[in-house]
Formats: sequence, C-alpha cells, structure tokens
Amino acid sequence: MPKTERSTHRTGDGTGRKRRPARIGQPALSGRPLLVIDGDSFAHRSYHALPKTIRRSDGKAAGAILGFANFLLRLYVDERPRAVIVGWDILEAPTKRHEMFPAYQSGREFDDDLIQQLKVLPELVAAFGFANAKAPGYEADDFLAAAVAFEERAGGFALVASGDRDSFQLASPRTTILYPSRGGELARIGPEEVEQRYGVHPNQVPDFIALRGDPSDKVPGAAGVGPKRAAKLVRRYGTLDGVLKAGLFQTQAETLRLYRLIGTMDAKAPLPLLADQEPTWASASTSTRDWGLNQLADRLGEMA
Repeated sequence: MPKTERSTHRTGDGTGRKRRPARIGQPALSGRPLLVIDGDSFAHRSYHALPKTIRRSDGKAAGAILGFANFLLRLYVDERPRAVIVGWDILEAPTKRHEMFPAYQSGREFDDDLIQQLKVLPELVAAFGFANAKAPGYEADDFLAAAVAFEERAGGFALVASGDRDSFQLASPRTTILYPSRGGELARIGPEEVEQRYGVHPNQVPDFIALRGDPSDKVPGAAGVGPKRAAKLVRRYGTLDGVLKAGLFQTQAETLRLYRLIGTMDAKAPLPLLADQEPTWASASTSTRDWGLNQLADRLGEMA
C-alpha cells in the first residue's frame, strides 16, 4: 500500500508546561491519534489480495496474516499513533443485529483458510503490543464507535481504518476515516467528504442507510428508495423520524426504525484499556518466526 499522508491533528496548550502523564486507560495529550482498525475488513482484503500458497510452518494458510501484518506496520509507521486497537467480529455466535433481524448478513460464507487466520490474527496484534476488542453480541464496527467516543471524550483525535462505509457516521472534526480507494491508497474521509459522497452529515448516515438499505448486509431499506432519494429525504426532514412524521412510509415505519438501529454503531461496546502503547516488535518477530514467516520476522527484528 502506498504511503498515506500523515495525520495533521495536533493538540497542546502552547504554554510549555510539562504535561501530566496519562492515567491508566486515559490518552496522553501527546497530539498523536488513537488508531482504530476494523480487523475483519482488512483481514478479508489481505486474504483475497495475496496468493493462497503462502503458508505457515505447520502448513496452514498465512496470506491474510502476512498481508494484515504488512498493512498494520505501514499504518503505524505512517501515522505514528499513540495506541492501536483492532476490533473483531465473532463468527461463532449471532450478534444483537442477527437476533433483531435474522436476514442480516445472511448467505455469507468464508473459506476455512480465512476462518483459521481470523482466529490467529488477534494473537498477532497482541504480539505487536496493541489492543484487541472482541465480545459476544458485538461487531467490529461497534468497537470502532466505542473507541472513537472514548478518545473524543478525552480530548484526543482518532483515525479509523475501515473498508465499511457505515464507518462514515464516525467522521468528525476529531475523527478521520481511512477508507481504501483505488490503487491500494487510503482516502481520508472527514465530515466534508461524507457530505460530498452521501449528501448527508455523518450523524445522519444511519438514517440514510435505513432508507437506502445496505445490500452487503441484506438490509433492504424503504421500498423504491435509492441513494439519491434517501439523501434528499434526510436533508429535507433531518432524520428518519422527521421523514416518518411527514407521513411518508407509514406502513414501513417500524421496519425502517429497525434498519436504522442495525446501521448505528454501538458506542457502548466494551473496550480494553487504551493507555499509550509501546510496540513490542521483538515479541512479534519471535511469534512470526515460529509461524515460519521469516521475512516478516526479520523486518520486525530490525524494527526492534
């Protein structure tokens, strides 16, 4: 992936006074952003981008592991975050969204090789010295929202790497979305870019999704409504509730509210401690060498 532009977010009081060290779980006012990553999104991309012939020492697939590791290293070097957290889906049990709407994401099937690597990748993240977030009932998206809310409340900045446009609802003056674009680059999406792409404000994205639908998640949206009309309705009435109060889609009101709930990231998802981190490259080098990924191990050893 080509080098991305560094974050321009900076904080500080400009007085020259020594800053107090951060309390456990609280960000330091270092001006460095919290990097929040949708693990499943980039694991899938890595799996499909690299040859399936890449294997670990035990013969199991390793393409997604190698691709994800390279992506994570590149992001860390480019952005120099104060800490990194990677959110993960749980494939073994239904989420709250599946329970509310059984058709949600129906029909998705993953290769066994990908599933095996998805189980290993959190170990790789931990070996790097970074944090993982994974819990029953929640999706990776929810941990992104929770981490952003945590960092913004503390007065910090966040960078959210995700290939899911639902993440655009998190864009704000303090949070930038790093979204994959052509050529493997990462587009930087803020509130202005969300409006340019969707025609709505970031906080209106769940209302927009409810009306337009989300084919990738099997959410149909309002009957006969496409992206342009959905954006027009949200701009005119402000919210889905405003649209319904205007007398539109009365027979679909309850269903559309459900779709909005499904499309809203849950910022109350449980998080690990997010104090400042120091990468543990040596530990990561040992782990990847044990897996037979020697070139990656050598690179991590050099960084250590």
